[in-house]
Amino acid sequence: MQRGFSSQLNSSSLRPGELQLSVERLQLNFGGVTALLGVDLQIRQGEIFAIIGPNGAGKTSLLNCISGLYHPQRGRILFYHNGEHDLTHLRPHQIARLGVARTFQNIELFRHMTVLDNLLAGAHIHMKSNLLASLIYWGMAQREQIQFRRFIEDIIELLEIQAIRNKVVATLPYGLQKRVELGRALALRPAILLLDEPMAGMNTEEKEDMARFILDVNEEYGVTIVLIEHDMGVVMDISDRVAVLNFGQKIAEGAPDEVRNNPLVIEAYLGEEHAALLTRPFSKS
Repeated sequence: MQRGFSSQLNSSSLRPGELQLSVERLQLNFGGVTALLGVDLQIRQGEIFAIIGPNGAGKTSLLNCISGLYHPQRGRILFYHNGEHDLTHLRPHQIARLGVARTFQNIELFRHMTVLDNLLAGAHIHMKSNLLASLIYWGMAQREQIQFRRFIEDIIELLEIQAIRNKVVATLPYGLQKRVELGRALALRPAILLLDEPMAGMNTEEKEDMARFILDVNEEYGVTIVLIEHDMGVVMDISDRVAVLNFGQKIAEGAPDEVRNNPLVIEAYLGEEHAALLTRPFSKS
């Protein structure tokens, strides 16, 4: 059963299973280096879609293309949300306004601000009041601020960060900062959420907590998740489908069991010994 939110968390109007994001023949070059070559992906509403591969395979470059930080030389990226939108050459703020939110491999929070202020900053893209009206804090601006504050309080409760709401981010342990960054992405009310190594650097307990939050966001609220993660136990246990990149090219895609047993994936990334270890499930509890 869904926990109550004062406002809708998932902004997508698609039905589960409908095509939400299409990456078509994507190519990205940096001078003479090809980061992505002919990458095709189709991501559907409501799924957890994992992207794995060795370091330097192009995983983060792909997310950077989807979120507008990089612009590919060839191919296109189509996003389906209240119509069809070509994201290929849009700027990051335009893509965020359409409902694409993300977290980063290296934490990108306002370290001098409190947890609460960081979350409110994530919601500002949806605020209609201008600066003067917000400073006066009257009428529509006041009502809007109250509405968004209630929504942020719901996110704080979802991620169980009530005790640190007023703490400055720089004073928090790494694992909690990662949780705050997830909260800020959720404050955008995403239709699709891009997570770049959300569990990197965490201990086992912190990973289990983060996996639980990701599953809650996906299963309770239907938010589509695109996940880059190096912990293969987590990936194989929580993902619906997995794509594998190697040297900028997609070498496999399918259900976790299919990918785990794919000879190309074992050779390029997992290794036979690692692949055998993945028969041990990751704990969701």
